[in-house]
Amino acid sequence: MTLGIWEKHTEWPLTGLSVAFVAIYSWQILVQPTGVWNGAAEAALNVIWICFASDYVISLWLTSDTWTWFKHHLFELAVVVLPMFRPLRMLRVVTALNSLQHTGGMALRGRIAAYVASSVTLVVFIGSLAELDAERNAPHAVITSFPKALWWTFVTITTVGYGDYEPITATGRTIAFVIMLAGIGLISVVTATMASWIVDEVSAEDKKNTEISHDQVERLGARLAHMEAMLADMQARTGTDLKEERHNLVANDDPLQ
Repeated sequence: MTLGIWEKHTEWPLTGLSVAFVAIYSWQILVQPTGVWNGAAEAALNVIWICFASDYVISLWLTSDTWTWFKHHLFELAVVVLPMFRPLRMLRVVTALNSLQHTGGMALRGRIAAYVASSVTLVVFIGSLAELDAERNAPHAVITSFPKALWWTFVTITTVGYGDYEPITATGRTIAFVIMLAGIGLISVVTATMASWIVDEVSAEDKKNTEISHDQVERLGARLAHMEAMLADMQARTGTDLKEERHNLVANDDPLQ
């Protein structure tokens, strides 16, 4: 068993578990079940967490370069170790969707746009749930409902920061820090994508103008070649006529005739 084979066989099952995790987590935060239902939800979330922790350990064991794999998968480690980041495992769905778009032959800029839009939507939704879970029961908290949490997350990730709502717990502020970083990354990706689009449009226009100029040069060259051929033909005919006229003059001046 190699790491590539393991990832190939576990990609979609883990993606399904991510969807199930967020569905259960959302229901638990928004509905706030009690008793047996809350216990069942906690048990389901713990089972899914064990699956993801097992996937991390097995992947780390199967990789040929453990240190390199570890350095490039710190986010997965944070999702497994830190409870506040566990809802972000839903981003595996974005990775799977990105793979589908790649196999479908979607343009690179389209894949980037779809990836960014999907990631931002999930981060806003999951961040709102996590922030509400962290702040709702804290004394003097102002983020006490999902609409408030959603508004706060949207304002934070867009780096606007009105300041009308703010987290007061350590967990809530840590989540805010992660969302701020996501907002900076969002602006960077959008800016880079727009710059790439502008450059491509300018390059396409320049290429079009170059192709037009090249076509005009070719047509002008064809016309010049045609004119040269006509001139050569006229010169040939003129030369023949001059020879005939000279021959006639010589014949008329011959005294033997």
